[in-house]
Amino acid sequence: MKHFILFFTCLLFLSASLPEVRSAEPTRLPHAQAAEVGMNPQRLSEIDFVVERGLARDSMPGAVVLVGFKGKIVFLKAYGYRQVKPEKRAMTTDTVFDLASLTKPIATATSVMKLVEQGKLKLSDPVSKYIPEFAANGKQDITIYQLLTHQGGLIPDNSIKDYLDGPETAMQKIYALKLYYEPGTRFAYTDVGFILLGDIVKRISGDSVHEFSQKNVFQPLGMQETGYLPADELKQRAATTQERDGHWMQGEVHDPRAYRLGGVAGHAGLFSTAEDLAVYAQMMLNQGSLGGTRVLKPETINLMTRGYPVVDDIRGLGWDSLSRYSSNRGDLFSPRAFGHGGFTGTAIWMDPAQDLFVIFLSNRVHPDGKGSVNSLAGRIGTIAAAAITGQSAATAEVKVASKASLDVLTGIDVLKREQFKSLNGKRIGLITNHTGLTREGESTVQVLNDAPQVQLKTLFSPEHGFAGKLDVSKIGDSTDAKTGLKIFSLYGKTRTPTPESLQDLDALVFDIQDIGARFYTYISTMGNAMRAAKQQGIKFIVLDRPNPINGVDYAGPVLDEGAQSFVGYHRIPVRHGMTAGELARMFNTEMQIGVDLQVIKLQNWKRDMYYDETGLTWVNPSPNMRSLNQAVLYPGIGLLETTNLSVGRGTDTPFEWIGAPWLKGMQLAEALNRSGLPGVRFVPVEFTPESSKFSGELCGGVNFIVTDREQFQPVQTGLEIAIQLRKHFPQEWETRNFNRLLGNQRVFDAVLQGESLMQIRSGYQQDLAEFGVRRARYLMY
Repeated sequence: MKHFILFFTCLLFLSASLPEVRSAEPTRLPHAQAAEVGMNPQRLSEIDFVVERGLARDSMPGAVVLVGFKGKIVFLKAYGYRQVKPEKRAMTTDTVFDLASLTKPIATATSVMKLVEQGKLKLSDPVSKYIPEFAANGKQDITIYQLLTHQGGLIPDNSIKDYLDGPETAMQKIYALKLYYEPGTRFAYTDVGFILLGDIVKRISGDSVHEFSQKNVFQPLGMQETGYLPADELKQRAATTQERDGHWMQGEVHDPRAYRLGGVAGHAGLFSTAEDLAVYAQMMLNQGSLGGTRVLKPETINLMTRGYPVVDDIRGLGWDSLSRYSSNRGDLFSPRAFGHGGFTGTAIWMDPAQDLFVIFLSNRVHPDGKGSVNSLAGRIGTIAAAAITGQSAATAEVKVASKASLDVLTGIDVLKREQFKSLNGKRIGLITNHTGLTREGESTVQVLNDAPQVQLKTLFSPEHGFAGKLDVSKIGDSTDAKTGLKIFSLYGKTRTPTPESLQDLDALVFDIQDIGARFYTYISTMGNAMRAAKQQGIKFIVLDRPNPINGVDYAGPVLDEGAQSFVGYHRIPVRHGMTAGELARMFNTEMQIGVDLQVIKLQNWKRDMYYDETGLTWVNPSPNMRSLNQAVLYPGIGLLETTNLSVGRGTDTPFEWIGAPWLKGMQLAEALNRSGLPGVRFVPVEFTPESSKFSGELCGGVNFIVTDREQFQPVQTGLEIAIQLRKHFPQEWETRNFNRLLGNQRVFDAVLQGESLMQIRSGYQQDLAEFGVRRARYLMY
């Protein structure tokens, strides 16, 4: 006990001596009347009834409720008492609360993601890389990602006896724990995992999670009422919790393990007020910044808050999304909502789709620990979301309309407008096909050939040839009839430019429209050409083009190491959510190509745009990619075409249906419609391909109807189709080549073993999250 008191005293002294980098005034969000920002005040007032009923039922002695919408506080009210024993004290809106497990996402996970963003930590890193002692008893492979998502195989809480001899001994006993279950096979909410994450923050940065979160999150945001070990002024405003050692805890951490760790731990110990938390919530909704202060990059926020399947639950990194712990989640929140609850009676939920956040703070454990508020907090969230009126929908329509009216300029358009300054005086080779067009429809070949300051010397073509009409296994060299330039095929005897073809060139230029799927080979052609350019010591220039199925969404299993091929050039997921220029940057660094690379950026393109929102003319990028709808389906349906299925080649609508002579369309459609896949419906059909697989044979099949493009998940759909084919047609469906485009042995085996879609997705989420970190480094828009 003496060691504990000495440690606690030193920690208090250290806290008091932290450098002051606070803003002059605390940051506060502006307040607004609900009706002014598109909320129904009458509906919001129903919160009073719900809370008052909770007070009457002794769910808690008091509470503070705050609702934020469109960057403004529209509801803030205090109810009941912040203390009823030993005497009553009224609750106030500036009451300081012990946040309990809200500490996990707000302090610890945010700090961890800051370190990830700084490149000091990888989500796939084993914990033992930073805490070697932790490797004992089979724990050497537990990863940071698994701790953040509560899949690390650790016990929820180890014995309080392990903490009685001081923090140092307590941590040693945590390091020595045995596995509670096989890591990655279960979701088991654990405080121990976040204690370890807090320890990792200190080992990497040299600062405790208290010091690190203050310096990197709370103080920069002007959150002066948030932190561990609250000062006396804040303690006096704190809600009382329970009795400990003969005194009432007020401003003293309630969690017994965090208390024994000196009040600073990764799982509990944070204190704050409603308005301070509103600042944090708005920062998260603002994609990592507020008032000119950036805490995290947008890509990091997206990575942290996207829903990761965790066995049968959906979790964020540190956050809850939709799990067995989500009873405090509003029923009308969107699938993008994320939040968390705390044992002392706290909850915070943020919904980016509705620009809404709801904060519920109570001291439900006062005085006797018997209160219960999770369902109450969830009802408040439901009321808040229901109070949003039609004005917000109208605003969304205006946003879509304005986005669709943008005039996107491709790389060749920008190059032309800049009078070809990047190519002035250079002898170039151009890798292109029929998709290489300006916004006005001029051929890139002709534009560069006509530019007086550019010397276009030779051409190169990818799969499907220069005109994009061939669907054969090998294509020979040819000559362009208009310019007389030789066209070297990169889909014939060689798929890489030869040294002879690059002679007397100063640069290779790439201008081809990609589709957004890993196995679409144009990006492989680009990668091979980059290597060739490096070997010849010439520059490589990408004239960038939009990702036609948007540059936000990435999904599916990441290609296994060692499985690289022409249809799987690099370790990226099935749907990569990047442009060709961004992929070139990734290839150049991660594959250590090291070519002198320049990307001529798009202008006016937004990452969430689909091709029909760019104003650009659709040109079929390959013979069987005939519409944007087919491109949207392709990352999922394309996975299946290495098996004994027709994906519609030889019909008018390839990739919009699948079929085979042995397939019973009605049975498969019924199973798929029951699966609950978002944004798509399935219709049984029959069709007869005129060419390609099953040419001239009647095929039973299923037609795919995308009902909501924003909700539709093509890779999930493709995997669910595979699952149902395996279940209903185990003898007929031949799977031996299924992994050729899938490129992930674990997922392939899981399909064959009959695992559910949720289980399969859970198995590749760590790799997908790590890809999200890698990807963020190369994004240009």
